[in-house]
Parts: sequence; C-alpha cells; structure tokens
Amino acid sequence: MYAKLNNFHNNINKSSTNGFTLLEILVIIAFLGTLSAIAAPSWLAFMDNIRLKTAQGEIYLAMRQAQSQAKLNKLSLQASFREQNGIIQWAVHNTTVSPNNANWNSLDATVRVDGETTLQQSNGVWRIQFDHLGNVNQLARLTISSKNGGKAKRCVFVSTILGALRMAKEQETAQSGKYCY
Repeated sequence: MYAKLNNFHNNINKSSTNGFTLLEILVIIAFLGTLSAIAAPSWLAFMDNIRLKTAQGEIYLAMRQAQSQAKLNKLSLQASFREQNGIIQWAVHNTTVSPNNANWNSLDATVRVDGETTLQQSNGVWRIQFDHLGNVNQLARLTISSKNGGKAKRCVFVSTILGALRMAKEQETAQSGKYCY
C-alpha cells in the first residue's frame, strides 16, 4: 500500500509543470483588464455619491447649527459657504461678523457648488440668515455636484420661512429647470 502511494506521488511530480504558460498569463491579464474596465467607472461613481452625501450632511448640519444657535442665544446667525482654492468651505457666525473673520471648515475637495444654487451671494459668499426665532427671510437651496463629472447632485433646502430644512438628490426629470428637488 505504501509502495502504491509513493509510486502515485512520484507520477504526480513527473507529470506536473512549473508555472503558467505565456498564453495563460495573457488570458488572465486580459480578463482582469476587462473586469477592471467594467468595474472602475461604477466604483468611481459610487465613491462620488458617498462624497456628495457626506458633504450634503455637513451642509445640512451647518444650517441646522446656525438655526438652533440663533434660537438658543436669541441672536441673528448665518451659515455661510464659499469656495476657497477650489474647496467649498462653511462657517456659522453672527450676522454682524464679516465672513472673512469666521471660523471656516472645509468640505471634500471633489465637491463643487452647482449652478442650481439659489442662496444669496455677496462677495463670493453664499449665505442663509436665521433670526432670533430661527426663521429666514428667503427660501433657497444649496446644490452641490462632483467635480469629476456625472449627473449626481445633492441639495439642501430651506423650504419655509419658519426655517424648515430638508435634503434631496437629483431626479431624472427637471422641475422648473432644476434636477435637484
């Protein structure tokens, strides 16, 4: 029995080859290249959507923070947004403080302010102001999209004068010329 097993083992060693042939390697490389070409655009779009959703959440929280602090401290506060060196930044500050003197926080560098934005803009700063009751004097939206292209958009709305905030994403059809509603 041991002799048969040893003989079987020797036959396997004699008939086995070392490594892969050039043709086998080329087939594997072609397969991996095709798989990568199919998967890469989907992965990049997925990552862009994650970045947009994260930035949208930060924008929403900045507006919510301005509103709640305005009510809590009985002050007029604003959430300001600007693009500095290609990066969108946000700050929450008193309306009497110049945006230049505010404490700015940066969003992801691959996000940009989209043309659908309707926030008031002055000197390169978009802003939404909340009075001491948390109310606003304008209804507006801040829409963002990816610098990498694609149609994905995310937006944050101030949808009532009482300061109701909501988030939305791009839609297939436009409503009043805008896709984020």
